[in-house]
Amino acid sequence: MEPAILITTLACGMLVSRVGLPPLIGYLVAGFVLFLFGIDESSLPLLEQLAELGVTLLLFAIGLKLDIRSLFKAEVWAGSSLHLMGSMLFFIPLLKLLGMLGLDQLTGLDLNQLALLAFALSFSSTIFAVKVLEDKGDMQSLYGRVAIGILIMQDIFAVAFLTISKGDVPSVWAFGLLLLPFARPLIYRAFDRVGHGELLVLFGLVMALVLGAWLFEAVGLKPDLGALIIGILLAGHPKSSELAKSLFYFKELFLVAFFLTVGLNGLPTLSDIGLATLLVLVVPVKVALFLYLLTHFKLRSRTSLMTSFNLGNYSEFGLIVAAVATSKGWLPPQWMVILAVALSISFLVAAPLNASSSRLYQKLHGRLKKLEKHPLHPEDREIRVGNPRFLILGMGRIGSGAYDELKAKFDGEILGIEHKQELVDYHKQNERHVVQGDASDTDFWEKLEHAPNLELVLLAMPHHIGNQFAVEQLQRLNYKGKLCAIVQYSEDAESLKASGVHCVYNLYEAAGAGFVDHVVNDLLPDSHVARSNAEEMKNKG
Repeated sequence: MEPAILITTLACGMLVSRVGLPPLIGYLVAGFVLFLFGIDESSLPLLEQLAELGVTLLLFAIGLKLDIRSLFKAEVWAGSSLHLMGSMLFFIPLLKLLGMLGLDQLTGLDLNQLALLAFALSFSSTIFAVKVLEDKGDMQSLYGRVAIGILIMQDIFAVAFLTISKGDVPSVWAFGLLLLPFARPLIYRAFDRVGHGELLVLFGLVMALVLGAWLFEAVGLKPDLGALIIGILLAGHPKSSELAKSLFYFKELFLVAFFLTVGLNGLPTLSDIGLATLLVLVVPVKVALFLYLLTHFKLRSRTSLMTSFNLGNYSEFGLIVAAVATSKGWLPPQWMVILAVALSISFLVAAPLNASSSRLYQKLHGRLKKLEKHPLHPEDREIRVGNPRFLILGMGRIGSGAYDELKAKFDGEILGIEHKQELVDYHKQNERHVVQGDASDTDFWEKLEHAPNLELVLLAMPHHIGNQFAVEQLQRLNYKGKLCAIVQYSEDAESLKASGVHCVYNLYEAAGAGFVDHVVNDLLPDSHVARSNAEEMKNKG
């Protein structure tokens, strides 16, 4: 690959990142810049192959993170389906009207082509939403989980389209794919044995590109569908999250190629930019429709608004749909450029909107409350905690151990908070008093019932950002008791102490001390007793 391509892509990505926007906008710009200098997609066949790999790995990664149960919630499957239909019913007449008003890009398009465009415009960006949620630490918040669920449903709609668009009748051997679930034990056994290094990465690539993409294509189905299904098949394995992380940079790097190929399709004209801007001006309609639907599924107005803002943009999957449509001759090639510009502008608008979403909610609080439907969604009601003396935020291994130690001395006065429902259910089965909630989410603190006799809060969440955020929220609620936290790095300890945390424990240092105590007690009991007696005699002397 030409050095100029890599340098241009890196420079554009860095410039865009400096202003707080997703780097993918920079990659689209880099494609336009390269096209301006005479480089087009046809001269870079390798780039197109990498782009296809990027889309395949994206779908595989979505499958790895997919909790099938989350898709059966009404606000997810019904909300996404109704929004898709509502968006198409809005966009088709709008595009037809713009064509009648004389916009060249829309004149002469038939109903099927308008429906294709409406379908592409109905999607919201998975990449943008995940980036915003990760930056805000809200991936496990209720609104974050609802947004991700809706995005996955949209991705499934897109994959269904990609599969149908292939146009070929699947082979009779495609029915053999129904036997894949029976191969899960064998696949999981291999998964267990690949370790945690380069073999894990290689295993993931074989699963996505061979067992998924190649096998499905061999029987006449869309390769992307195969990657998604194999990802779902692996999602129940304990190492699925680790595999997703190990493939993350492969996926991200190959997706850079996809966005570059979009830009290499041609430069936007002023007319294209004008039409893209018009399309962005109607994004509030998408947001309003999400807000209306989610409140009707009994989510609180704040949850609904935060979710709607997170989904208020256009999508890279819309570009993928448009890429297929243009390659098949169903849409004029210029629509790839128009949708790419609309995507970029929608990100420019959505970024500051999401950053100020909490402030906007406070201003609109009175009006939005009128949209709520009661009784509220079970996961969106006030969090009742009773009257505990000790509160543990994060009930993983460390939180569970702390709970059991405290329970031995203060039974019945301890409460654990955990965001994963399966862990909450596990702790309840083991007779621990635990409620579901995400302490790294502002919404949790707004729904939290007051506990007047709370003396001590243990911050046992795995991420420093979450613990730091919890400290800030407790101070905002005028909590006057003691605070203790776990950290992994010394700089995090200093930050928490500066925030008012009374005691901080470094996981690695504490683990080392615990290990030595265990060795001394188990293997050197006499030495331990002798040393203790010696110290006692010295103190008496």
